[in-house]
Amino acid sequence: MKKLNLFAPFAIMLFWLYSCVPARQFEDLKAKEKKGAQELADIKASSLSCNTKLTESENDLQLLKRKVSNLQNDTMVMGNSMRLLTKNYDKLNQTYDLLLSKNKELLEGNVNENKLLVTNYQLSQEQLQREQDALKILKQELEARKTNLDKLNEELKTSQEALKAREAKLTELQTILAKKDSTVTALKTKVTEALLGFQNNGLTVEQKNGKVYVSLEEKLLFASGSITVDVKGAEAIKSLAKVLEQNPDINILVEGHTDNVPFSSASGGIKDNWDLSVLRATSIVKLITSHTTVDPKRLTAAGHGEFFPIDTENTAQSRKKNRRTEIILTPKLDELLKVLETN
Repeated sequence: MKKLNLFAPFAIMLFWLYSCVPARQFEDLKAKEKKGAQELADIKASSLSCNTKLTESENDLQLLKRKVSNLQNDTMVMGNSMRLLTKNYDKLNQTYDLLLSKNKELLEGNVNENKLLVTNYQLSQEQLQREQDALKILKQELEARKTNLDKLNEELKTSQEALKAREAKLTELQTILAKKDSTVTALKTKVTEALLGFQNNGLTVEQKNGKVYVSLEEKLLFASGSITVDVKGAEAIKSLAKVLEQNPDINILVEGHTDNVPFSSASGGIKDNWDLSVLRATSIVKLITSHTTVDPKRLTAAGHGEFFPIDTENTAQSRKKNRRTEIILTPKLDELLKVLETN
């Protein structure tokens, strides 16, 4: 028994030394957290971009509809003009036939009258030719407008199909986001129910930014300056781990936080508040993985030291609030990212 007592401090020191997270790994973890936040921001920006594109497509569709309506009105006017010219053309033909008849009669009469009729006849022919030329031009314009109308109808059809595709994509994105929000809400309810007995002992559960935040004060988990989870805290972590075990599509980030009082320890195993916050987060991660089947790939341990306080007042009460461990639960966004990649 005495040998075991002598070996215990040495074993604890080895455990601390091998549990330290290198600064580079910490920076990698911090970068992953930042990347996750950026991905979520990009997703929201993409959703906003999709809404903007949908609005632009609807505006284009309305413009095309107005153009089609204008062309239809122009076509109606051209049709009326064509009918009027045809009627005039028929009248001119009748006049021409009448003139031929009159001309035959006048050939036998007065020469001056005959000349006048010939002149009128020539003028009528010229007028008839002008009317025919105008009718020909009108027909060409009508054909061109009809071609343009067909082209606009095709553009309208294409725009409508593109609009339907965008609406379907937006609906799919909205469905996935709604599913994500409902998943987070359901997860918060489950976590709250699982930790109900600990919420008056320095534990809070909050839903914000599409995530569930479980915040545990130092007194619930650790003795002052310690990285070993005490019995009461271990019960809370195990209760939470059961919920995490049943929800495999949730990523887990464990963040350690300290106050701004410089750390000091006679053992020398922990150098400062950075070390203390990281090692405490690591202890929580190890406790979760050692008592459940939660995939370690879902877990991330991070330490922020004293640099992310929730209360900036330099009082004993504010320092107590800042000494905490936060477990941040985030739904995986694989399904949403696949939809965005196909956009």
